[in-house]
Amino acid sequence: MNRVLKLQEKLSKFPMGKTIFSRVVANMAPYFNTIRPRIEELRPNFIKVSMKKRRAVHNHLKTVHAIASCNLCEFAAGICMEASIPKHRRWIPVGMQVSYIKKAKTNLSATCDLSAVDWDTCEEVICDVSVRDTDNVEVVRALITMKVSDRPARK
Repeated sequence: MNRVLKLQEKLSKFPMGKTIFSRVVANMAPYFNTIRPRIEELRPNFIKVSMKKRRAVHNHLKTVHAIASCNLCEFAAGICMEASIPKHRRWIPVGMQVSYIKKAKTNLSATCDLSAVDWDTCEEVICDVSVRDTDNVEVVRALITMKVSDRPARK
């Protein structure tokens, strides 16, 4: 079990453990705190993460700003990769294609499923992230390309 899943297991035993876990993970890359992501479900190869629609993430139309949605997508993909990849491998994002399908007028949730990935042989993973509103309407879809390689041997 990797460090993200171990931390989740440890903190889930406490009151507000899911909230504390989400904040600790978001602090690993502090920019993600701008959207205040909440990890709803995390297991190897799957994540569901949410964010509240609040003034700080609004655009001029009072809907969720496109870049806030992108942050949610990148957070979901990155944490899903981190919770799934074997210890001897590493990843880095190298590209992102985003489709803004509908106005994001409510709280949002993003999912990423990597269950089809062969972690021992892949050189690239496409994280397909779907962002849905509270009516389960897809509002954003992102395809985030992650380069995967073996970690260098320690000297």
